[in-house]
Amino acid sequence: MSAWQHEITAGGGGNWEFQYYTNNRSNSYVRDGILYIRPTLTTETYGDDFLWTGKLEIWGASPADLCTGNAWYGCERIGNANEYINPIQSARLRSVFSMNLKYGRVEVRAKMPTGDWLWPAIWMLPARNPYGGWPASGEMDIVESRGNENYKDSAGNSIGVDQMGSTMHWGPYWPINGAHMTHATRYADTGTFGTDFHVFALEWTEEYVKFFLDDEEILHVDPGEGGFWEYGEFEESLPESDNPWLEGDKMAPFDQEFYIIMNVAVGGTTGYWDDSYVNSPCGKPWSDSSNYAPKEFWSAKDCWYPTWRADENNGEYAALQVDYVRVWKYL
Repeated sequence: MSAWQHEITAGGGGNWEFQYYTNNRSNSYVRDGILYIRPTLTTETYGDDFLWTGKLEIWGASPADLCTGNAWYGCERIGNANEYINPIQSARLRSVFSMNLKYGRVEVRAKMPTGDWLWPAIWMLPARNPYGGWPASGEMDIVESRGNENYKDSAGNSIGVDQMGSTMHWGPYWPINGAHMTHATRYADTGTFGTDFHVFALEWTEEYVKFFLDDEEILHVDPGEGGFWEYGEFEESLPESDNPWLEGDKMAPFDQEFYIIMNVAVGGTTGYWDDSYVNSPCGKPWSDSSNYAPKEFWSAKDCWYPTWRADENNGEYAALQVDYVRVWKYL
């Protein structure tokens, strides 16, 4: 608890996901040296009709339980017949008050969760947003995955729990984002990322950022001496815009302190679960354009919840399992 703060918010990460984050030992606990971040059903805590009749208030009253994010109605939600309260309860942990890093190596041995519409992530955000709001101050995703076992993109490629991705997000302002230039994916050699532990790592210096899967380098980002402004060709595409990283080093915005986050999100409506992707045997039950996506998701519970295998192994097939987080600081 001295190293990891629980985020407490229903706002998720701005993707209108279907979970809310809390500090609860049903959702985050350590057993035999393994950290489990396990999603559960909100109705298990508040009752079956709470989603459409209840009021979720997580403002808190003491330093340990204060709501950490009021954006996107994150501290209070009221349910009604069409706008459901977040139907999933989960956890998101961050190191911002105990460990911030500028240049070094982060190594995490972890097993991804298995189950439809689960969105695990181990990633890093800037401690102070020195270059402005997202994505101007950057984001580094060490690993993201999807829990679905039978999930394909519009081209027929498998993109479920057998695939992981690493990404850097950066751009002068939202929605401009050069992430497509700094993204890599890999498939598990055997099984899936939910059947075995793997080591996901980031090496970060004044000259480059490298990402690794089990000691294999999968992404190497060096923007060159012109930095990310020149690397992204923003001078040509945004001639009227200012370079927010002008006073930074070559790696700006990745030349400042970042902290680590670990979480399991569920669903969302901003493109990670593209409407054109195909899930089997049950398709995506909500549309990204829907105003009632949480209700549509919950109404299909009989299709997706069995894939979480909640009645087996303490429901831990659906948990992000972390063996260790190791950090080296480059001096």
